[in-house]
Amino acid sequence: MNSYMLLMPIVMTLGLSGQDIKIEHQRGFLKSEFIYSLAERPTPQCHASTLAETERGILVAWFGGTEERHPDVGIWTSLNDGVGWSTPVEVANGVQQDGRFPCWNPVLYQAPSGPLLLFYKVGPNPREWWGMLMTSMDAGQTWSEPVRLPDGIWGPIKNKPLQLPGALLCGTSSEEDGWEVYFQITGDLGKTWTSIGPINNKDEFAAIQPTLFLHIEKKDTTLIALTRTKQGCIAEVRSKDMGKKWSPMKCTKLPNPDSGIDGVSLADGRHLLVYNHTQKGRTPLNVALSKNSKKWTNMLRLEDARGEYSYPAVIQSSDGLVHITYTWKRQTIKYVLLDPNDL
Repeated sequence: MNSYMLLMPIVMTLGLSGQDIKIEHQRGFLKSEFIYSLAERPTPQCHASTLAETERGILVAWFGGTEERHPDVGIWTSLNDGVGWSTPVEVANGVQQDGRFPCWNPVLYQAPSGPLLLFYKVGPNPREWWGMLMTSMDAGQTWSEPVRLPDGIWGPIKNKPLQLPGALLCGTSSEEDGWEVYFQITGDLGKTWTSIGPINNKDEFAAIQPTLFLHIEKKDTTLIALTRTKQGCIAEVRSKDMGKKWSPMKCTKLPNPDSGIDGVSLADGRHLLVYNHTQKGRTPLNVALSKNSKKWTNMLRLEDARGEYSYPAVIQSSDGLVHITYTWKRQTIKYVLLDPNDL
C-alpha cells in the first residue's frame, strides 16, 4: 500500500494544516490538566489509561512502574471528585506464586446497577499474558481479590466494553501468533464467556485493540469496530447481528501509526474518535467526529509537539460532557474535558 496515497485524501477531507492551534482556542475545549505533576509522579513511567464515571466522580486507571515490561509495573488509580485528582494509589500488581510479572492495559467499566469492573492483563509480554478481573462495590475505594480469567479469555484488551441487552461485548485481541481480533461476550459480568473470532486474516491485516461503536439509523442497528493495525490505516469491521458475525476487515481513510485508538458513540447519535493522525510516530493526537462512522471530520488537535501522546481513552458522562485521558510522554496521564455540543 502506498502510504502517500493513503494519507493525502484524509488530509484534504479533515482539513488539517501545519498551523499550530493551541487547544484552548479550539471549539469544544473546556479543560486540560495532568492527573499528577511531573514532580509528583509515583512511578518513572506510565501508560495505557482508562476511565469510568462512578458515583464518586471520574476514576482513572493506568499501568505504571520503572518501564513497560518491568516486573514492578502495577495498576494505579486516581479519582476526580469534582475538586481535583486524588493521590495515585496502586490497586493491583502481578505477584504470582512463581514470582512477580508486569501488569498491562487496565480497562474500567461501571456496570449499570452493579459493581465497578477492572480488567487488566498480567504476564511477561503481550504474547504470554493472561486476563485478570477485580470488582469494587464502592466506586473504587476498595477492591475484591483478583480473579484470573479462563485461558483464551482476555476480556476487553484496551478499550471499554459495550453494554448490549443482557450482555457485555468486549473488543479483544491476541498477539500470540500474529495479531488477531476477537470479540468476547459475558452475560454475568465476567463469570462465564463466549469468544468469537478471530475475525481477521492476520496475513492481510495485523490488527488488535478494537474500539466499539453502536450506530442506529431508523430501525437498523449496526455494531462497528475500528482497530489498530500495522498496515498504516485504522481498519473497520461491522456486525448486523449484535456481534455474532462480522464483515471482512478493510482499511478506512484514517491513518494509523501502529498505535492504540479509542472512541465513543455519543448520546446524540454521533461518533467520536481519538487517534494519532499520522502513519509514523505518536504525534499529533486528534479528535474526529462522524455522523455515520464512514466519513470522519477532524474537530480538535489535542497534541502536536514532539513526543509520545498515545493510547487515548474516552467516555461521555451522564451530564453529556466528554472525558479523554492519554499517555503524555510516558511520564504522566493527561486529562481533557470537552463539550460535544460545541463541536
